[in-house]
Amino acid sequence: MNDDTNLNADKVSADKEQFEQAALHYHAYPKPGKISVTPTKQLANQRDLALAYSPGVAVPCLEIEKDPTLAAKYTARNNLVGVVTNGTAVLGLGNIGPLASKPVMEGKGVLFKKFAGIDVFDIEVAQNDPDKFIEAVAALEPTFGGINLEDIKAPECFKIERELRDRMNIPVFHDDQHGTSIIVAAAMLNALELTGKKIEDLKVICSGAGAAAISCLDIICALGINKNNVYVADSRGIITTKRENLDETKQRYARDTDATTIDELIDDVDMFLGLSMPGMLTADMVRRMAKDPIIFALANPTPEIMPELAHSVRPDVIMATGRSDYPNQVNNALCFPYIFRGALDVGATAVNEEMKIACVRAIAAMAHVEATPTNNSKDIDSMKSFGRDYLIPGPLEPNLILEIAPAVAKAAMDSGVATLPIEDFDAYRQRLSEFVYNSAFVMKPVFAQAKSEPKRIVYCEGEDKNVLLAVQVVVDEQLAKPILVGRPAVINSHIKKLGLRLKDGENITIVNQDDDPRYRDYWETYYEQNKRRGVSIELARRDVYRETSLIGSLLVEKGDADGMICGTFGHYNMHLKYVQNVIGKQEGASDFYAMSGVLMQDRNVFFANTYIHEDPTAEQLTEMTVLAAEQLRRFGITPRVALTSNSNFGTSDSASAVKMRKVHQLLTERGVDFEFDGEMHGDAALDEHVRMEDMPSSTLKGAANLLVMPTLDAANISFNLLKAATQSASIGPILLGASKPVHILTPAATPRRIVNMTALAVAEAQDLAQ
Repeated sequence: MNDDTNLNADKVSADKEQFEQAALHYHAYPKPGKISVTPTKQLANQRDLALAYSPGVAVPCLEIEKDPTLAAKYTARNNLVGVVTNGTAVLGLGNIGPLASKPVMEGKGVLFKKFAGIDVFDIEVAQNDPDKFIEAVAALEPTFGGINLEDIKAPECFKIERELRDRMNIPVFHDDQHGTSIIVAAAMLNALELTGKKIEDLKVICSGAGAAAISCLDIICALGINKNNVYVADSRGIITTKRENLDETKQRYARDTDATTIDELIDDVDMFLGLSMPGMLTADMVRRMAKDPIIFALANPTPEIMPELAHSVRPDVIMATGRSDYPNQVNNALCFPYIFRGALDVGATAVNEEMKIACVRAIAAMAHVEATPTNNSKDIDSMKSFGRDYLIPGPLEPNLILEIAPAVAKAAMDSGVATLPIEDFDAYRQRLSEFVYNSAFVMKPVFAQAKSEPKRIVYCEGEDKNVLLAVQVVVDEQLAKPILVGRPAVINSHIKKLGLRLKDGENITIVNQDDDPRYRDYWETYYEQNKRRGVSIELARRDVYRETSLIGSLLVEKGDADGMICGTFGHYNMHLKYVQNVIGKQEGASDFYAMSGVLMQDRNVFFANTYIHEDPTAEQLTEMTVLAAEQLRRFGITPRVALTSNSNFGTSDSASAVKMRKVHQLLTERGVDFEFDGEMHGDAALDEHVRMEDMPSSTLKGAANLLVMPTLDAANISFNLLKAATQSASIGPILLGASKPVHILTPAATPRRIVNMTALAVAEAQDLAQ
């Protein structure tokens, strides 16, 4: 083994150790685990207590006793799923038992909540006897609207799901089987469309005969593949009619053949489906497959054949894997949150074949629509579209819920298993849309864009511990290429004390003016830019040596960085001065403005004018509103703007009310392409019912997501109060009007907010580079 091989092996080992430590830290802090139970009703006084518990709770109890369907109205049951396991087949870890499986089940709960707004109780059952396991789960029916079976080994999982479906009057869904099979089937349909192959003529070899593999075969045969054209291999080789002691699921795919290996059957095979282990498909086998071979190599983390190898011998191959670093990732997150969303919303008594097929066709259809932009419209050329590398949408595609859940709900209604049918599907889709775009999920598209092409982001307060904690996340998530301004000895000391894995020259770059050869060029540039603004040669030398926000601004202006984050100490205007004097305003902007956002579970609210202008003019507020609305679109949010005031549609003629009234006039004259109205009270802005009582003809529909306020005090106080009262994540301040991606934060900025702003700066830098 040569030195290069040793170095590569050491790096892989070090990366693995770093990732493992990051995973343990993620699960342990700030609170152990990944989920919690949060009340949805107030409990602020004695009356609330009486309504929530005794004696008020007796009223809905008696109503439900008379009519069990009312549980959907008076309890959380119809939005509650039990994720249930015995830990006998966890991830790829095997039979690690129910307790060790709990982090996986909590993770499943997080995905349900984040992607589809579904609450979860994870239930780990210490029972390997399938009959006793069935009894335990069946007895839980009054608690849940649905059961998601997880990580239960085959063949017991087939019996468990079958008998629970027969016994329970709620959806029971074994995701390891059906989640994978639904995604595979969708990808297969689109691969057939690309190749022109007929499904009834397709010859298929499957490597693997576990729960996921058998379910995949069942669903693709249900779609039209001739079962006689399917050959299956397990750990003992090809499943044939000569084999003894086959369970019922394998017997269905036993073939009358003398072949015992995949290699013997691979000639002219159209599709290879792998749910087994690495190396099961060789380059020679791929070479012998039919024209336009379809290979779904889904073993994780290492597939049955690596895509590079398959493409090297067959350029016409269509590949899918289970990995996120290759095109066409078969990821169960594409399916299970949304199939449950649709099932729960119509009170389905089961997840039947019709609902699964509807899910397959909805996912397949979504690939024919261009992916939802993860940034503004200038990035149209880089948007993914249907083709060999885009058979299925990505798991972060925000419109998944909008297409899959209604398709599943309709299939449940058409097949007769819906107890709460939807009457207005347009209204239903609108409600789903509000969930997608009014939640903390708002940062997902920005993160996805940032990861696609990380940019150089300079952190002006490189010695700040919160900045360093954030930079570690940025490095781990590959969001950006961090540049830290500061003294190397101090930065490295903090890194050591915090137990971080940051190293200058490897995953970060430290800029220190003590020995930076660019120092003279930088101070001369700054002097030339500002010599008529009171900046002397000596002051330029001193400031460029000691003022970190100035250093960062010059790095960006000179092209040595693509974006900048600063402001974690000192006053906002102190940093803005250097941004203004070095980087300047974007073309067409007359001033700088600031916007901040509170990212809550049920909605996102952005506040314009949180910094910079104490009492902006109507003209400044108008420009600010236009810039802020443009920024919201970067998050995939359709701007809905409320011009807020102490006046509600003319109830006062105070100076601020008159000013906001003029903003409405100026926006109207501009003919802006977003909804807005005002002046109005804050409750009218956030509650459409309140607004419509006062102004039924209001042009603003739904809850506003951008509140434009008359003064800095109003915006800043409102933002901080809402953030603290809801204990929500926040983003910002977002600097509007700068010519380069620059954001000035505040000393209260948490590591998470710094990470969010980093992703935003990277996305802006990508757009600017186009």
